[in-house]
Amino acid sequence: MFRAAATARLRRAASLLRFQSTLVIAEHANDTLAPITLNTITAAKHLGGEVSCLVAGTKCDKVAQDLCKVAGVAKVLVAQHDTYKGLLPEELTPLILATQKQFSYTHICAGASAFGKNLLPRIAAKLDVAPISDIIAIKSPDTFVRTIYAGNAICTVKCDETVKVFSVRGTSFEAAATSGGSASSEKASSTSSVGIAEWLDQKLTKSDRPELTGAKVVVSGGRGLKSGENFKLLYDLADQLHAAVGASRAAVDAGFVPNDMQVGQTGKIVAPVNLIYLFMRGRDTGRERSRLLAGSPTWDWIPGLRDHALSQRQELNR
Repeated sequence: MFRAAATARLRRAASLLRFQSTLVIAEHANDTLAPITLNTITAAKHLGGEVSCLVAGTKCDKVAQDLCKVAGVAKVLVAQHDTYKGLLPEELTPLILATQKQFSYTHICAGASAFGKNLLPRIAAKLDVAPISDIIAIKSPDTFVRTIYAGNAICTVKCDETVKVFSVRGTSFEAAATSGGSASSEKASSTSSVGIAEWLDQKLTKSDRPELTGAKVVVSGGRGLKSGENFKLLYDLADQLHAAVGASRAAVDAGFVPNDMQVGQTGKIVAPVNLIYLFMRGRDTGRERSRLLAGSPTWDWIPGLRDHALSQRQELNR
């Protein structure tokens, strides 16, 4: 009896895998693909079945061509129109819904960046399903792992929705290989403009350092640095380590650094391989997954500090 039940479960699992198909929403800047999309593709491959990528925007042929070469991608759908300029979620949602209906995708996913967090809840609401945010592992096509309580606990979630909508924490999955693939490319069915939002302009802060949410090494500072000028200590260290620079909420609230550097539960979620934090207290979401953790805490003991603590401190400018 037990053998028959186990065999039935295996057959059901194999049947599910045969019918799995995943749509990855590509994040890009027209000519360059956002690195987190490659991590999302790796996550999608863990589901089994066919992996397709949707590229929407203007003048994004190069991104589509690059995606066709990514290992594990079977199909690249391209939608180019001024409607999709700026990748506004209000305009992308009808396109994604139409694409899902056309190809009957069982899973829709994107990276857990500002782009993905802005887009996926709207898609889930339109499909009347519950989204799963910021997954860090996939156990089966309907079972996912994510952190809760600011990273203090790990939760396994089983999703019974007909279409699974989820975002992927990029640092939890390796980037897919950018060569070796031979995906087909075809045009996606365009949708008419919704007209409730308009893309005006984008002003980006250019930096040679990696983006915080995808960085493998992060140097983070807190209010104990006493001024924005003292953050130069972190910048110099980060440049030597090819690291991103983050800051605590207290440092941002004090005006030391801009808010796009804020990490933690109320800022950007980071999960680097190596994390160094200086003159800050509290817990940053993602810290518990770092392999090397070093810091100069503002008191003798700090939760999560397990590898190295700096006992000698440089005198700071006040």
